[in-house]
Amino acid sequence: MIALILAQAAAVAPTGGLISYPPAFFAAQRPANAAEMLQRIPGFILDDGASVRGFEGAGGNVLIDGERPASKSDNLNAILSRIPAARVVRIDVIRGGAPGIDMQGKPVVANVVLKPERTLRGQIEAQGIALPDGRAEGFLEWQASGGDQRQSWETSGFYGRGYSGLLGQGVGLSASTSGPTTHTTIDTEDDGRLEQITGAYERSVAGGRLRINGLAYHDGLKFEEDDADVASSDVESTDQLTRDGSRELGANFTRPLLGDGKLELVGLRRSSDLDQTSSFAAPGTRQVFTIDRHTQESIARGVVKRPLTASLSAEVGVEAARNSLRSRTRFEVDGGDVPVPAANVQVRERRAEAFAKASWRLAPKLTLDGQIRYERSTIGADGDVVIGKTLAFVKPRLLVTWSPDADTQVRLRVEREVGQLDFDAFVAQSSLNTATGVTAGNPDLEPERAWVGEAAFERRFWDRGAVVITANHTEASGVVDRGPVFGNGALFDRPANIGDGTRDSLKLELTLPLDRLGVPAGQLKGYATRRWSRVDDPTTGVARRISGEKPITWEAKFSQDIPRWNLTWGAELYSGFQQAYYRFNAVDAYKLDPFLMTYAEWRPRRDVNVRIVLENLTKRGYRRTTVTYDGVRDAARDGAASLSDRNFHFGRVLYVRLRKTFGG
Repeated sequence: MIALILAQAAAVAPTGGLISYPPAFFAAQRPANAAEMLQRIPGFILDDGASVRGFEGAGGNVLIDGERPASKSDNLNAILSRIPAARVVRIDVIRGGAPGIDMQGKPVVANVVLKPERTLRGQIEAQGIALPDGRAEGFLEWQASGGDQRQSWETSGFYGRGYSGLLGQGVGLSASTSGPTTHTTIDTEDDGRLEQITGAYERSVAGGRLRINGLAYHDGLKFEEDDADVASSDVESTDQLTRDGSRELGANFTRPLLGDGKLELVGLRRSSDLDQTSSFAAPGTRQVFTIDRHTQESIARGVVKRPLTASLSAEVGVEAARNSLRSRTRFEVDGGDVPVPAANVQVRERRAEAFAKASWRLAPKLTLDGQIRYERSTIGADGDVVIGKTLAFVKPRLLVTWSPDADTQVRLRVEREVGQLDFDAFVAQSSLNTATGVTAGNPDLEPERAWVGEAAFERRFWDRGAVVITANHTEASGVVDRGPVFGNGALFDRPANIGDGTRDSLKLELTLPLDRLGVPAGQLKGYATRRWSRVDDPTTGVARRISGEKPITWEAKFSQDIPRWNLTWGAELYSGFQQAYYRFNAVDAYKLDPFLMTYAEWRPRRDVNVRIVLENLTKRGYRRTTVTYDGVRDAARDGAASLSDRNFHFGRVLYVRLRKTFGG
């Protein structure tokens, strides 16, 4: 045992900014796949990437054999879950940059190095969920892969029924300065069918490797809510039916170039459809909101990478994308149409981006990782709103990494970030079961621009321990928040640019091995983030937080491996959150209480895994409070107002998963 521990410690000793984790490091845990292996790496937290248009800015913090997966619709954690642990040669964690590694704009990146596929592998999972109201949901998942050094293939999919888990039974209160107070009981239910299939094929072509991947996803979800007045027994009902589907086809071609260079070509096309009908019924009134939306994205990308010296590497690339959105909405009250600004809109975007990156190890303890990106996009809108504009931005980034010793690292980052316009903000939205109601769209938004400065300190200890402290300051202009708009004689809320603002955050990440504290093979892993922001409210002129910011979030995960029983057990505690959204005539506040889950995972055989999870032990609550003024907030701050307070509690959930693997 002592020899094994020493071998593991030697295997993961840092070299510059790179630490390698071989399979021996994870042997006691017996992980089933690459995702479970990454959960055990000290100081590493998976980042699935950003949900933005384009390929360059959407990447997560994991590479597979040095490359990003050529997919945007497929979740990175899901991709890693489909890689059997037996295929992993090692996992390299790159901190602060290294020559030849595209850091994807992240301070820390993990590269999963795989063995060539040589045999048929796969797994089948049956999952069951028992809900507190007596309903039962379930999933069937499968995956398989095979091939040889010349070609390989893989496929996966799932089919079943799921639920959001956010709401439940609750109570409500409605009050106003000019009327009575109403108490209600709330009964909610949501579930629906989910299905997905993915496939990929890879082979040697023209001196390189070509990989083609595809995905198809569909769901049909229903939401039902009944609010019953305690005094009168009158019922207000909200029903929402959502059908959502997406399809994606991607290709990635890589081949070596002369002088140890490398060529990478990526092509991607995806589309999605959303069909949603929301209805609200109360004594004497009925409202219906419908939306039919279709989006498309096509991407072509080329990159050339080349080492210039042993300590300096560079890459240059270009990317072109075409995006489109077509949205049709209708709002009906008591059988009559109510016009909504930007209800029916078609948006088209042509985007081009050129970039150059370099990583330079100036000295064994000092590394520079820099990039400059130039982005130009032309956006046009037709329909209810007709606009056309061209946007162009230069986005530099510099990351300096200093490693004074093998266990300590300091990272400093300066970057100009430019947000991306959310097409969803261009069109009208609805939330008929809340005081928010209908909000208008705003196709004339500008992206938020910001200068960001960040400093991080990392210290590793006890072989498997790590602590990381990160401080971030952002100076933003054109903050995207909420503002008023007049349309057809009515006043609506909509997304808007409201001026300059600041954001600050302080984050602590900890991986603590518990062996020296009397808990053999135990680990505590978690983080805590504190955030501050400031912007002038466009309605009141008073400084406030930026809408949607969560001031404090944290999580703590404990796990312990018991090899003699082939068992792992643990508990996870999550902070929940608080956040507020500021509208011209209202403030919406949301609060999710902390919640706790515990689990046990047993491996009676090498190819069989049983996982049992008891979720939401704390029966966490979710509260949604809206104060609405009779007019704009600055003019009516001391005048007539109404309160909507809705407090939900969801019970405990039992989850059981049986996994059977086959092959190598």
